[in-house]
Parts: sequence; structure tokens; C-alpha cells
Amino acid sequence: MTVTKDESGQEGADGKGDMPAGAPAGAHGYTPSGRRLERERYKRARARRATAIAALSTLVTAVVLYLVVVSAPGWERTKETFFDGQYAREAFPKVLEGLWLNVRLLLICGVLVLVLGMLIAVARTLPGPVFFPLRALAAAYTDFFRGLPLIINLMIVVFGVPALRLQGVTVDPVLLGGTALTLTYSAYVAEVFRAGIESVHPSQRAAARSLGLTNRQALRYVVLPQAVRRQVPPLLNDLVSLQKDTGLVSIGGAIDAVRASDIIAQRSLNYTPYIVAGLVFVALTIPMTRFTDWVTARMDRRRAQGGSV
Repeated sequence: MTVTKDESGQEGADGKGDMPAGAPAGAHGYTPSGRRLERERYKRARARRATAIAALSTLVTAVVLYLVVVSAPGWERTKETFFDGQYAREAFPKVLEGLWLNVRLLLICGVLVLVLGMLIAVARTLPGPVFFPLRALAAAYTDFFRGLPLIINLMIVVFGVPALRLQGVTVDPVLLGGTALTLTYSAYVAEVFRAGIESVHPSQRAAARSLGLTNRQALRYVVLPQAVRRQVPPLLNDLVSLQKDTGLVSIGGAIDAVRASDIIAQRSLNYTPYIVAGLVFVALTIPMTRFTDWVTARMDRRRAQGGSV
């Protein structure tokens, strides 16, 4: 143990490393200096001040927005049409029942989207002229379905496939709607995976080849693990969007949360059920969004520290 001087010129014992803020004096022979303690108190005071200012500004903003809305000339009529408690209580259990369909579509379509998106991304990155037709088909697929609006894709699949009267092909709007969602989102996810694959430095593949791995083994064991880890945040964002867009399967007649609210709204001529369905989707999406933010922040911290992403 050596004796060093801190910033204030005071002598203190130098242990194996600095102790965390607030460590008891004398722990492992370390005594925080007065300047360090003062600096920690200043940081805590600034944090409390920033929290108080943020809370006050949020409260003021909320009050202003509330006053603007309730003072509008048509507020009373809007309140009766969109925020009626009676219709909200009637719609809530039916919306929850329909939401189970949306959750199942998210789980099944999410898995299919990840698998199909990965296959398309790998096809687009295959080297060599022999794979040019496969790369061209994969590029055409992503260009087409990324450019085609999802609502039009749903209409084509949900209404067009039954019109063909093909033997052995389902006409279930849930399955057809899930197929349309998978086709569209696979194109977006494929581009996310492709960006991750191309972000891996070529030296990684060259090093794997020098160790005796084949191209397929290098892709599987070296390139893809790094690519997937790097692209986790955008992949989670695509899944959040998929969760919301599962409500579009209602255009084919599937009784999901959106369709359940639409049935009640058309019968009562009151739009409160739409608000209930919207709030239920928001409540379902917020945890996924916060989880995405947490994963992104965690990866940024590890990258800043020089650790493995």
C-alpha cells in the first residue's frame, strides 16, 4: 500500500482502486477526501434540482394542455362521443378478448418474420456470380414489399386469394392476414439483418477462413452472431411495429381488438370503444418499447467501455 496525495493535497491511503461514492471511511484503508465528498454532494443536489424542474415543467405542460382541450367549443360533445364511461365498461372485456388474437399473431408472425428475414438477408449477401439469380430475387422481394403499403398488401392477400378459389388454400382471414404481415415485415427485417451482416468487418470472415472454417461455417459461427447482436434494437423496434399492425387484420373480418371495438361503435354510434382499443394497444406496446430502450442503452454502455456488443 502506498501513500498518495489527492486533488486537495491531503494524504490518503492508496488501495487497490477508488472506492464507490459513499463508501465508509477507512474501508480497505481508503479515506475519501473532503473535496471528493463535496463533489458528490454537489452532484446529488444537481440531480434533485433537475428532477424537480422536470416534474414542475411536466405538470405545467399537462395543465396547459388540459385547459386548452376542455375550453374548446366542442369539448362537451367530444367527451360524450369519445370518452363515455358506460361504453368504455361495455367495450373493455370484448376488446381484451379480441386482443388475444393480436397477441397470438404477434408471436407466430414474429417468429416467421425473423426466420424468413434472416434467409433473405443471407441470400442477398451470398458471394460469387453463381448466386446472382438468388441475390436478384431477394433484392426484388425486399424492394417490392417495402414499397407496397401494408394495407394494400393485406387487401390483396385477404380478398384476392379467396377469389382465386384454389383447392386446399385457406380462406381464413386470420391466416391470410398473418401471411400478409409476414410478407411485408420480412422485407424490413431482411434489410436489418443485411445491414448487420455487412457491418461485420471482412477481416472477421478472413480470420475464420484462415482457421480452416468453410464459408458456411464462417457465416454461421462468426458473422451471424455478431450481426444479430448489433441489430437487436432495430429488430425489437420492428416487432413493436408488428404488434400495432396486427390490428389491421380486422379489415378481413377477423374479430381482434380493433374489430371488437368497431362492432360496438357501429351499434352504439359512439366512438369510445376505439379509445379503449387504442389504450389497450398502448399498454401492450409500452413495455416492449421500454425493453428496447433498455437493451439499446445497455449495448451503448458496453460499446463505450470497449466490451463485446
